[in-house]
Amino acid sequence: MRDFRININKIKKGNKAQATTRAVTHDQSKILRLVERAADGDFETFGELYSIYLNQIYRYVFYQVKDKMTAEDITEEVFVKAWKAIGSCRGRGQTFSPWLYRIAHNHVIDNLRSQRKDLSTERGTIDKVSGAELEMAGELERQELLELIARLPENQRQVIILKFIEGLDNFESGQIMGKSQGAIRVLQMRALAALRQKLSKEK
Repeated sequence: MRDFRININKIKKGNKAQATTRAVTHDQSKILRLVERAADGDFETFGELYSIYLNQIYRYVFYQVKDKMTAEDITEEVFVKAWKAIGSCRGRGQTFSPWLYRIAHNHVIDNLRSQRKDLSTERGTIDKVSGAELEMAGELERQELLELIARLPENQRQVIILKFIEGLDNFESGQIMGKSQGAIRVLQMRALAALRQKLSKEK
């Protein structure tokens, strides 16, 4: 495995096409309209929001729980809860994405706490996730990096996934995790330092 920065850049490059698609698909004015209609009880409109955000939320959950079926169950729970509470987003459509990630974040934390005794990194499970992020170079190198990320403390792991895999900025990450942008920057620095240390040991 080569320099850590190169590997992180590969993750970011691997998500470049996806990020571009996200920017196009998630036209803010369209999201605002969909959220307002869904908040008025339009289930079909909420279905459009579901289609837009499903893959992102599933991927975010999967990187946390590292199990396909569990990730599917949690993702379903996230959208069920989001539909039940969508009325609270009326007039706040610009924060819909962080709000949705926050629900996912809370569900993941609840799941990890309930499964704390059984948590372990299972080699190979990460290969099952699909999407542009798995089309980058070096399967072995990618899997090793993701397994190292999975071993980080909970908050540091969250920041790395949100920033480098989901492509969110400090403000969005802070909204999801309930932390200030300054705290997000500190967590990111600590996470990167921890990863560099782990990588040096791996070498």
